[in-house]
Amino acid sequence: MKAFGFTIAGTDGSSRTGTITTSHGEIRTPAFMPVGTAATVKAMHPQEVRTLGADIVLGNVYHLMLRPGAERIASLGGLHHFMQWPHPILTDSGGFQVMSLAKLRKLNENGVTFQSHIDGSKHTLTPERSIEIQGLLGSDIQMQFDECIRLPATDAEVERAMQLSLRWAARSKAAFGTQPNHALFGIVQGGTTPMLRRTSAEALTAMGFDGYAIGGLAVGEPQAAMLETIEATVPFLPVAAPRYLMGVGTPDDILESVARGIDMFDCVMPTRAGRHGLAYTRHGKLNLRNARHQDDPAPIDPRASCEAARIYSRAYLHHLVRSGEILGMMLLTAINIGYYQDLMRDIRAAIAEGRFADFCEATKRAWAAEIAGDADEVA
Repeated sequence: MKAFGFTIAGTDGSSRTGTITTSHGEIRTPAFMPVGTAATVKAMHPQEVRTLGADIVLGNVYHLMLRPGAERIASLGGLHHFMQWPHPILTDSGGFQVMSLAKLRKLNENGVTFQSHIDGSKHTLTPERSIEIQGLLGSDIQMQFDECIRLPATDAEVERAMQLSLRWAARSKAAFGTQPNHALFGIVQGGTTPMLRRTSAEALTAMGFDGYAIGGLAVGEPQAAMLETIEATVPFLPVAAPRYLMGVGTPDDILESVARGIDMFDCVMPTRAGRHGLAYTRHGKLNLRNARHQDDPAPIDPRASCEAARIYSRAYLHHLVRSGEILGMMLLTAINIGYYQDLMRDIRAAIAEGRFADFCEATKRAWAAEIAGDADEVA
């Protein structure tokens, strides 16, 4: 029997809650996956990530192939053992990082040749090599290799990349073969053009994948364009398969995307924000660098599941951030991951109880209640 499966437990409008089953455990959906790009969720112990409520983390082919190397990780027992995370792992195929990080990138039908952003060494990544690396890592959910382009782009360029990604999807699927304890997801591309998204979704569905991701978004387009693209894509994806919106996003992005039928998310935002002094809370975003926190004895949120949010004062966190102390980055990262997991828990409960729309409205009201001017975005 195949270890991977997806069960929908309840729906509320287009939103849905359920469970993804893997050989390393269950993933409650909608799910937010903390990003562990290089076999670590930055500034956090793996056990802490789990305690805060995460069922799954994400790793990345591009980074892990460059260092320490997929073959080395395999020889050391695979990615789960290497990073001491005995729970589900999804690996991104490296397509986005080749676009955003690699130097001197040369793309052709076969794949992409590039220079490492670390040391300038030359590498080639193809659909077959990406799948091989993910197999060596041993991830539970693997992603097809695709071409992710920057937006805005011409319709002709978007269609060219989408069609190439479809051909690479077929090669990825052939290279993946039959792996009873692992799953392969296809990635829908097509920019923000509805017809191209439909073409991509229908072609991938015809190939038959275990799940379907919507890629090529969260690359600078307005939220409205992203949501319109989700609406144009979801109807052409199988109801019985997980839907994964890659690289998204803010808590508001997550609420709006769940309302449109998305089951899985990942984003560096909560960890990156934590390293820059920004906390995500049920009251909105708090910039702990702001002077108004320097004499505040109140915790971030006495009701949060994350202990750091309950016991440390805003004054202390402000001090750590302004002093550049590593502990400040660690505590705020934990607070943010904890908040994202609390949000997903509450989303699942609201869908199961048929009150998701009311939950969204109440959550957004609470975010807006925080004092204006403290919610500065931190790059």
